[in-house]
Amino acid sequence: MRFHKKTMWFQSLPLRRGVAALTAVSLLSGCTSSLPSFSNPFPKLRGDKAFIRYWPPPEGSTQLRVAVKDNIDMKGVVTAAGSEYLLKTNPPAEEDAACLAPVRARGVHIVGRTNLNELALGATGINGYFGTPRNRMGDSKRLMPGGSSSGSAVAVLNERADVAIGTDTAGSIRTPAACCGVYGLKTTFGLISTKGIHPISPRHLDTVGPIAKDVPNLVEGMDLLKPGFRSQYMNAMASEPGPRSLTIGRLYIENTDPKIDKAIDDALASANVKVVRLPRWFSEAWKEAMKNGNTIAVADGYVTDKELLKARGVTSTTKAAILLGEFKYDSEDYRKALAMKKVWQRQLDRIFQRVDFIALPTLRHHPMKVPIFSRFVLFEAQALALQNTVSVNYAGNPAVAMPVPMDDKKIPLTSLQLVGPRLSEAKLLNAARILASKR
Repeated sequence: MRFHKKTMWFQSLPLRRGVAALTAVSLLSGCTSSLPSFSNPFPKLRGDKAFIRYWPPPEGSTQLRVAVKDNIDMKGVVTAAGSEYLLKTNPPAEEDAACLAPVRARGVHIVGRTNLNELALGATGINGYFGTPRNRMGDSKRLMPGGSSSGSAVAVLNERADVAIGTDTAGSIRTPAACCGVYGLKTTFGLISTKGIHPISPRHLDTVGPIAKDVPNLVEGMDLLKPGFRSQYMNAMASEPGPRSLTIGRLYIENTDPKIDKAIDDALASANVKVVRLPRWFSEAWKEAMKNGNTIAVADGYVTDKELLKARGVTSTTKAAILLGEFKYDSEDYRKALAMKKVWQRQLDRIFQRVDFIALPTLRHHPMKVPIFSRFVLFEAQALALQNTVSVNYAGNPAVAMPVPMDDKKIPLTSLQLVGPRLSEAKLLNAARILASKR
């Protein structure tokens, strides 16, 4: 895709510091710790590369097929988090992550461990070691699958899983859902335990949630993670069966592709919901929240993964992301971002006194094409700037990304992001059902 000067959204990112980070990484390369000398136990992935480990269901099985992101512990399996280094040095997990306990209790068939950006640090879905999951949405080739839960979204897209469990720190469920034309739910911060998950920002941003091909399967995924959710959803359906009493606040984000904005507006109009254009001050507040949320995500990523800076088997792009976090962690920006969080939460609450939900594009532009030869730091920065997602993580609210039709021959879908008040997941998915039923 082409980037015009006036729409270079990534120009505000600290690219000079990114270059400095890359320089530092190159210096570190001479003093990296070595890996064990055994060979890769996973041959190069074939097919759509959605899974790092795949356990097909028995022929004729009617069990729900559930895929699990490779940064979530499963007893007896190495949690590689998409990293060669962790694959070869981590011991098998001694127990399941806490979020898998109710999943196991339901007797589903776990079909595999899904691929992701290394250490879940990225928005493209690219993985240089295991291979990048192939996004076959639309007629375009080499579309990025979105990250970091890229394999989860591709597994759902290609009908190899009914539900995929992913994680979302700054958009890592909603971005791949948007890129692959499926549904993804970012849950309220703290609703589902993240114990036993390779973290990025466990104290501020990390969440767990489902990806699925439609709302019913998304509800099924939430009921696995939070038993009793289906009943909450059925109650929400009973109290709000149709669109007439729904009020949606429409948020416009600058530098969004006009085709995408039109697709969002058309989806809302066809659903016959009441739409209220949100004020300019809130657009500015959203933009500031994006800046603060990204600052926390990058800085906390450094705190979590700084010990891997000298590890051989961690890519230079991932090391650059970690090192960039060091600049942020030691800055006034990080302290300000933490301090301003409650202000942003109050601003959102003020909006939710006027509307039931907020609607905006999940991404500002089409998913980009994966570079042929390499994974570039600049490409990750560009992908990060596509997202309209981290403001939601910064507040701790839930949001669902859902596909809507778009007038484009190559990529006929875009993604509408619907944001709700805290702990409104059941009502949020009911609203998504209403919007989807009117397409």
